[in-house]
Parts: sequence; structure tokens; C-alpha cells
Amino acid sequence: MSANPTWFLLASQDHAADYNMALDEALLQSASRLGRPVLRFYGWLETAATFGYSQHYAEIEKLTLLSPLVRRPTGGGLVPHDADWTYSLVFPPGHFWYSYKAGESYRRVHGWIRDAFAILNVDTTLSPVSQKEIPGQCFIGAEKDDVLWHGRKIAGAAQRRTRDGLLIQGSVQPPPAVCERDKWEIAMRECAERNFSIHWQTMTPNTELERLAEELRLAKYSLASYNRKR
Repeated sequence: MSANPTWFLLASQDHAADYNMALDEALLQSASRLGRPVLRFYGWLETAATFGYSQHYAEIEKLTLLSPLVRRPTGGGLVPHDADWTYSLVFPPGHFWYSYKAGESYRRVHGWIRDAFAILNVDTTLSPVSQKEIPGQCFIGAEKDDVLWHGRKIAGAAQRRTRDGLLIQGSVQPPPAVCERDKWEIAMRECAERNFSIHWQTMTPNTELERLAEELRLAKYSLASYNRKR
């Protein structure tokens, strides 16, 4: 399958943390059926924190007072969701982005975010090297190619690649009083149109996708036994 010039745009309402993680996994499992990339912008009904799939719950819970604390389907460390802007990207197998190695897809998505901020006259850069981090915390220090504003990390991401597709989950901790979220989302869309030569098709989750997301929420992300499993 070649790259499709049309991508889906899913502007979600605010949801609880367990449903947000479940819907992202449902999109990943549905990537082949959908047949084209999906960009999802979403928010949170409550303050929350998420942490990487392979992280140890007992260690992570010591690092935040935010609750609920939900395990992500992707990797990475602790991400607070109290004032951040969150998004996910899903690519089906065969799409050119799916073929990228992890480092390349990471660099490209953060280059996209940097260019979107540039449209808004916000000067950001990609970290040229990894900076000292506190274990388990995504926004203390920086990985190579994270987005920096005045030397401070403001955007990070994690990803998971399966036979179904590629899921990238990202968080932007916006610079104080710099711009509004809706303007940044518009800039993200404009950058993709310019840089990737695509156009957007608004996506509304169908009954099948919503049912899968709810099944995943009930079977995994809402359960303490799942979130605390390691």
C-alpha cells in the first residue's frame, strides 16, 4: 500500500484517562482496516498521569501526586496530564511512516511540532543530544530530538509498532502564555499539508471503534490489576 494523500483527523472530546488510552489502542488495532493515517487531538476530563508500558508501577507512583495513574500502550516514562496538549498518530502497515526506524519517526514528529510552533512565531529547537533525565520522568531532562523551548523540554513522545500499525502518543507542555491550543492544532494541520502534501478528512468514531475502545477500557485500562501488573 502506498502513502495515502488523505489522512483522518479525529478531534476527540475530553475523556477519562482510561478511555483515552483505550481509544488510542483501538485505533492501533484498527489501523489496517482504516487504511490511512489518523491524527487525534484529545484532552482530559480530570487531572491524571500516564506511564510507559514497561515501567514499574511502584516506582512511578512515587514520582507524582496526580491520579488516576494509567499505564500507556506505548513506552516512555511518567507524563502529567494537568495542563498539557495531547495527540496521537496511527499509521497502517505499508505506509511510509510505518517503515521508519523508531529514531527517525521520533525525529520527524518532533520536527513537525517545531515547524507548527514556528508558524505561531514560537522559536523551538530539537535537542541535539540526550540531556540528563530523572529516571521515569519524561519531562525532566530530554531525549535526543525532543522539542526544546529556551532549553527546556516541552514535547516528548512514545511509540509502539505492531503488525497492526504504528502508534505514536505525544504530549506538549506548552510554554507559558505563548499561544492557544486551538491555534497550535491548526498550525499542526497546516504543517502536515505543506510538509507531507496531504489533505484532511474529518473522522467520527464508528460503532465498531467505540465498542473496541470500551472493551479495552473495561478489560485493561480501568483495572488496578492491569495498571499495577509490574
